[in-house]
Amino acid sequence: MKKKKKIWIVSIVVLLIIAGTGTYFLTKGKAKTAGTQNEQMGVTVQKVKEQELVESILVTGEIVPENEQKVFLEPEKGTIKEFKTVENQAVKAGDPLIIYDSTKLENELNKAKRGLELLKNRGKTEQAQIADITKRIAAAKKQQPQTTIPTEGSEGVVEDVNQISKEKNDLEMQYENTKSEISSAEEQIKELTAQINDMTVVSKMDGIVIKVNQNVAKTETGSAEPVVHIISSQPYKVIGTMSEFDAVKIQEGQAVIIRPKVFKDREWMGKIESVSQFPTDSGGSGEMMMGPNGGNVTMYPFKVAITDDTKELRQGFHVSLEIKSGGQEKSLVIPHPALVDEGGAKVVYILADGKLERREVQTGAMNDEVMAIKEGINAGELVVIAPTPDMHDGMEVTSFDQVD
Repeated sequence: MKKKKKIWIVSIVVLLIIAGTGTYFLTKGKAKTAGTQNEQMGVTVQKVKEQELVESILVTGEIVPENEQKVFLEPEKGTIKEFKTVENQAVKAGDPLIIYDSTKLENELNKAKRGLELLKNRGKTEQAQIADITKRIAAAKKQQPQTTIPTEGSEGVVEDVNQISKEKNDLEMQYENTKSEISSAEEQIKELTAQINDMTVVSKMDGIVIKVNQNVAKTETGSAEPVVHIISSQPYKVIGTMSEFDAVKIQEGQAVIIRPKVFKDREWMGKIESVSQFPTDSGGSGEMMMGPNGGNVTMYPFKVAITDDTKELRQGFHVSLEIKSGGQEKSLVIPHPALVDEGGAKVVYILADGKLERREVQTGAMNDEVMAIKEGINAGELVVIAPTPDMHDGMEVTSFDQVD
């Protein structure tokens, strides 16, 4: 009985040993297989290529007319006699808009013209008198004796010539005064005419009258509101401000995509017309905004010319602008997911001869899709997309997928 019991015990122990040994080798085999799969894996790669690195800068702006003219009351000119335009009327440069009452000035002008006419008539009379005396002097001189020996009556002839000459001198002085008065009268007429012309306010541009207010309250200094407001008929433009970080990337003539917020899925094309060198046009401190890192950022005014038809646009529309920056030179680029940050070092993995090569690189400019690599890779090499943490230098790759 005891012998059978021992046999059963030995049998159980042997079975346990066999089961444990099988489990050990099975587990070891699986671990080895997993290790092989980690060491030899498939990856996705993309060829390093050169391309123009274009960055999209997004800003906002407002649609404004190319130019505008606001006509305010001028108390020194008196009262407005007539409005020559109405709202929504198209006007040309030089067309009258409002006319002030110039009755008093016109009366002064008529009086000055009558006075000038009298002066001119007096001047003509004086000129005729001078011409007549000149003839008399010439005739008297012919009657003078040709000898120096005094003769009877010679003293009387000489005295007559001197007297006539004195009369001529007096007339010439009088005529000079008359000419001076004529010149002053002409200048007065010129000034009065200019003042009367100035009583008619004209349009300075081809445009559309958007406002006529005949009931603006008059004060000693005029009014805060215009009596007539005109915007130019030229295509609208866009104005706005951009940060100092964007302003240094923008150049005149760069393409702009304009998306009015009131129109969904519609775009207008434009180009950068100007970016101010100063925070404001007057060179002041400028508009300030909070930067991404908490510091203040200065904003710079810009203007965009709309190259497409602007008939459907209106003054005051708010728009989003996409400005294409860069693209001047080609750079080696990789997609963003190919770059790994390893403790501050920027690293990529290159697939060459079936193995991975770890490369530290220097990055440059970037856009939403790719970034430029200044150093560390070459054109045509295969860079790994989205490397995993278990990748390492020298790792074998059994298969790979290449994307464009």
